[in-house]
Amino acid sequence: MSTLERKSETIVIGAGQAGLATGYHLAQHGMPFTILDAGERVGDGWRNRWDSLVLFTPARYSSLPGMPFPAEPDHFPTRLEMADYLESYTANFELPVQLGVRATGVAAASDGFVVNTSRGPFHASHVVVATGAFPSKHVPAFARELDRKIHQLHSSAYQKPNQLPPGDVLVVGAASSGTQIALDLAAGRKVWLAGKSAAFVPNKILGFSVFGLLTRTLFRVPVTTAPGRRIARALQAKGYPIVGHQPDEVEQSGIARVPRVTGVQDGLPKLENGRTLRPEVVIWATGFDYDYNWIDLPVFDQEGMPRQVRGVVDDAPGLYFIGLPFMYRGLSGVITGAGGDAAYITRHILERTVKVGRRAAESLQPA
Repeated sequence: MSTLERKSETIVIGAGQAGLATGYHLAQHGMPFTILDAGERVGDGWRNRWDSLVLFTPARYSSLPGMPFPAEPDHFPTRLEMADYLESYTANFELPVQLGVRATGVAAASDGFVVNTSRGPFHASHVVVATGAFPSKHVPAFARELDRKIHQLHSSAYQKPNQLPPGDVLVVGAASSGTQIALDLAAGRKVWLAGKSAAFVPNKILGFSVFGLLTRTLFRVPVTTAPGRRIARALQAKGYPIVGHQPDEVEQSGIARVPRVTGVQDGLPKLENGRTLRPEVVIWATGFDYDYNWIDLPVFDQEGMPRQVRGVVDDAPGLYFIGLPFMYRGLSGVITGAGGDAAYITRHILERTVKVGRRAAESLQPA
């Protein structure tokens, strides 16, 4: 890799939907940039999910800017279809993605930032962190107290039913991922699904797309407003609605709905009503934690979240985040919202580049 390839006006870390949407807008404005990604192929983040995964957004709301998703509007894409779409998107717009490059650090440098990676340092005036909303798996601390005979895994490690040992399964977490995994396991096993369920909504009501209505209303409200904060709290508590499924689908499958798991008693998972269960397998569909310890910049709050406004970090000019849930509104955490957030960040990069260039030119003027 040459020296020139290690320097760029902007480095985007992550070639998922948020990083590619950012790349699209940067390319449209003729801005030099490089996208770094640790995967072997664009889209591997989706390929490595469980086999039966289906997006909760229909195809018409699963597109990135400039290229519609290649399917019927009401089709719900599979993980492989989404992975292939991202790969095709990269090729179609000739986005400069360098694969097999894992970012291990971001720090300030005299010319902007240095991004340390598995293949050496890269330098840039701007860095966009698009590594995904949830970089590390979340499993409650009490999980280590479960009987060692109980097989445990996080939902990100689940792929298909026959990878699990025989026996009853407890899926902890009843948002979209946990519900889909529980439905995948329901045939031939006893399955418990623990936690507060996300809302099930049909794909259409009176001929209108439900997700479309949500994207034009509730999901579009900025979180900087009081209504937006209430919407964000509600979605964070229960998860995004599960679109395209029937409300009674879980019950009809034979899955047993139980309260959330609050701890361990005698080596067994304990529910908030005091009841204990005896599963052979526990799948923790409990989401992910933010882990930005690899970014060596004082830009995080006490919860470890970046202090940003619509992705812009004032404490480190030139640093940006994208793809965070509720970063600006409910759409920020879903595929169809990536384009709008990326467009805003790109405009900010353009404006900053012009200002920095103007100051540099002025400094060269004779006294």
